Amino acid sequence: MTVIPRSFYGCDTVDVAKKLLGKILVRQINGEMISGIIVETEAYRYKDDEASHTYRGMTKRNRAMFGQVGKAYVYFTYGMHYCVNAVARSPDYEAGAVLLRSLVPQQGIDFMMRQRSTSDISNLTNGPAKLTQALNVTIHEYGEDLTKQSGLYIIEGLKIKKSDIVSGPRIGIKKATDKMWNFKLRTDVLSKL
Repeated sequence: MTVIPRSFYGCDTVDVAKKLLGKILVRQINGEMISGIIVETEAYRYKDDEASHTYRGMTKRNRAMFGQVGKAYVYFTYGMHYCVNAVARSPDYEAGAVLLRSLVPQQGIDFMMRQRSTSDISNLTNGPAKLTQALNVTIHEYGEDLTKQSGLYIIEGLKIKKSDIVSGPRIGIKKATDKMWNFKLRTDVLSKL
């Protein structure tokens, strides 16, 4: 179980979003390990990305995106859901993060089912808010160091080829819709997990 090092996150946000596919997000809570394979991500950069939370500068909410790479940026949205990001950017940018959009559950599936009040495995972690609910990720994980075995971290997983990845427009945004910065595994690759 090799934890992804901080240097991994110190590259272009878009590249990190692709490279996170196949990695494993781990949540440790009350002595239980819950995990899933990351199968969908979205990149959000800085001044060149009008859809990014950082586009208009630093706020109390988005300050993690300007902070140390390899940390968790958790935010509350629509007055009811949390979403989790990995702070990632090259030295050329002041801010950036990768939204973790979807997982294939691995460990702690019973825990996830209780958290989500469903026994439908295909519906447990197939969206950013479902993912955080299933893993009980809240604002308490804001700033968590993903590069250390803590309550929330990312480890090595599957080897993913570039040809296994499809890109498209990011979901649920109204600005910068021309950026094809949503990345996910091809359906045929996903079906084998």
